[in-house]
Amino acid sequence: MRKNHLRPIAAVTGALALAATLSACGGSSAASDEKVVTVYSADGLKGENGDGWYDKVFKDFEKETGIKVEYVEGGSGEMVQRAVREKSNTQADVLVTLPPFIQQADTKGLLQAYEPAGSDQVESAGKASDGKWTSVVNNYFGFVYNKKELTTPPATWEELLDGKYDEKVQYSTPGIAGDGTAVLIKAMHDFGGKEPAMAYLKKLQANNVGPSASTGKLAPKVDKGELLAANGDVQMNYAQSKDMPNLGIWFPAKAGGKPTTFALPYAAGLVTKAPHSANGKKLLDFMLAEQAQKDVSEVGGGFAARKDIEATDANAAALTKLMEGVEVFEPDWSDIGTNLDTYVDAWKSATGS
Repeated sequence: MRKNHLRPIAAVTGALALAATLSACGGSSAASDEKVVTVYSADGLKGENGDGWYDKVFKDFEKETGIKVEYVEGGSGEMVQRAVREKSNTQADVLVTLPPFIQQADTKGLLQAYEPAGSDQVESAGKASDGKWTSVVNNYFGFVYNKKELTTPPATWEELLDGKYDEKVQYSTPGIAGDGTAVLIKAMHDFGGKEPAMAYLKKLQANNVGPSASTGKLAPKVDKGELLAANGDVQMNYAQSKDMPNLGIWFPAKAGGKPTTFALPYAAGLVTKAPHSANGKKLLDFMLAEQAQKDVSEVGGGFAARKDIEATDANAAALTKLMEGVEVFEPDWSDIGTNLDTYVDAWKSATGS
C-alpha cells in the first residue's frame, strides 16, 4: 500500500512543454496528435513508492493505449486556480478535484461535457447532471488521531477544546485544500449553521497549530505524535495507515449527537479546450472501466465510484467496517458552490487567519 504525500507543483516537462510551444505557435493540431494526456489532480491517489491507484491506472493505461500520462498534483483549490490562470493557454486535459472545487471549476468555465463509459453506473449524486464531471473514486471526510498517545479517539468536536490538545490539533486551510474546506462543511452541518460553526472554530483556534496548504502532510505528524488529531479523508488516511502504525481514523460528533460524515469523492472532468481532448476522454473511460474500479479499494484504499462494482478484498471489508455507525449526510453543494467565498471569509474572520 502506498504512502501519500504532497508532490510539489512541478513544471510540466517533456511532451507537455512541447504541446505548450506548439500551441503558442499556432500548432495545436500537431499537439492534439501527441501520445500524451495531462492530469491536474488533488493529492491522495498517487503513491510515494509508485504503489497507489493512480500509479497502477496510469501504467496500465499507457501499456494499453501508448498514451503517456503527465501528472501535476496539489490541493483541490490550488489546481483550479492554476487551471484558471492558464485559460488562455490551456495545459491540462483532465482535472480531478474534491467537492466543492469541481463545481467551482465548472462555474469558472473550466470543464466541458463528457460522460465517460461506465458513468451510467455512478450514482446521480456522484456526477453532474450536464456531464461536466463524474466521480472516479468515492471517499468520505474524516479525522485522524494518534492511537499510541490516545487510547480512544476524541468522541466529540468539543473534546478538541481541552487543554491536552494545546498545539496538538491542526486542519488544512479551507478554500485551498479540499479536506480543509470539508472541515467548514461538516462543522456547519453538525453545529446547525454558519454562525455556531464559526463560533466553535474560533474557540478551537486556541489549540490549532495553524494553517496547512496540504492535508497529506498532517497524517505523518499525527503518526509521530507531533499532533494528536488532524483532518483528512478516509481513502488517503486508510492508505497512509498501512505505513503509519499509530494512525487511526475517527469521525467527530457534536456533543450529544452521532458521528457524521459526507461523501468527498475524487471527481474528474474534461478540461475546456484541452490540448489532447481525445486522450483525455480515453483516460476518463479507463478510470471508470471495471478493472480500474476494482483496483480502487484493493490498491488505493478507497471506494469504487461505480455502484455495480462489488469489491471483496480485505481493504473493502475493513473500509465497510470503519463506516459502521457513522451517519452520512449530503451537503447542499449548490449552496456551497455559490457561497464558498463567503464561508471561507467568515472562517478567516472568526479565526484571524
